[in-house]
Amino acid sequence: MLEATIEIERAALLLKLLGDKTRLTMVKMLDSNDCCVCEFVEVFKASQPAISQHVRKLKDAGIVTETRRGQWIIYSLDKSSDYYPLVQSLLQHIPNQNYRIKELEEQGLRISCCE
Repeated sequence: MLEATIEIERAALLLKLLGDKTRLTMVKMLDSNDCCVCEFVEVFKASQPAISQHVRKLKDAGIVTETRRGQWIIYSLDKSSDYYPLVQSLLQHIPNQNYRIKELEEQGLRISCCE
């Protein structure tokens, strides 16, 4: 079986992008949960424009994909991306972030914008 390889420059760019704690945490959260920007705003206690900027960088890099649900956009990992194997191998070494989603649910903030 042939494994997809990516150029070293592209790998360096992706690793630099994931070197940001907020983006790395977002990607780990998206590994097991789809999320919207409003949820990330609550998790990171950051402004919507700041969160949108992080998500846009991940989307532009081909790590994250979006799906429209009514007026809301839901983000998920792009598991069909050529970069997914690199991202997935990195995420195996990162602690689970599901507690963040659980906290949102307990606060009644899980996908609150989409209801």
